Amino acid sequence: MALHPEFPLLTDRLRMRPFTRGDVDAVFDYRGREAVARYLFDPPLSRDECALAIQQRTNQTGLSEEGDRIVLAVETRDAGVLVGEVSLIWRSVEARQGELGWIFHPDHQGRGYASEAANALLDLGFGAADLHRIFARCDARNEPSWRLMERLGMRREAHFRQHALFKGGWDEEFYYAILRDEWLSSRHPGDF
Repeated sequence: MALHPEFPLLTDRLRMRPFTRGDVDAVFDYRGREAVARYLFDPPLSRDECALAIQQRTNQTGLSEEGDRIVLAVETRDAGVLVGEVSLIWRSVEARQGELGWIFHPDHQGRGYASEAANALLDLGFGAADLHRIFARCDARNEPSWRLMERLGMRREAHFRQHALFKGGWDEEFYYAILRDEWLSSRHPGDF
């Protein structure tokens, strides 16, 4: 399976598109914050680090082989404001599995944007990508993230306790997942 979707992906309120060099300042506005980096592997990013990350993301727009990822800027359709990013990573060719991820600007949280964007990527993953299982993971302390996973219909499959050192302390991580059949049964006819 190879997947090279046509962009932008549209929802009622959002446009998901490949990143461009013009996105550096908007991404730095959230990726440069300690509160955003708290649960990410990266520390807060400098503007130069954001520019490098954007440069890498401009080519992450399709799935051709295991490990490939689609990373998209999420912006509002009405005002064109970049509010965050979503990703779909092809984790296993043989088992047809993917990983879903997201990072959203704190100023735009609580409006349902992450749910709307993640739903669109689940549709892509279980539709055109024909994945069997999609999982997501987060730090156990990141309640907004695992609550989002639950709203998406994902189930908690694992709670890894003190399994790795993370930013100077022991990490606790939740894994959530949903199967293609479960996702399809939750959708309305005509969603795909």
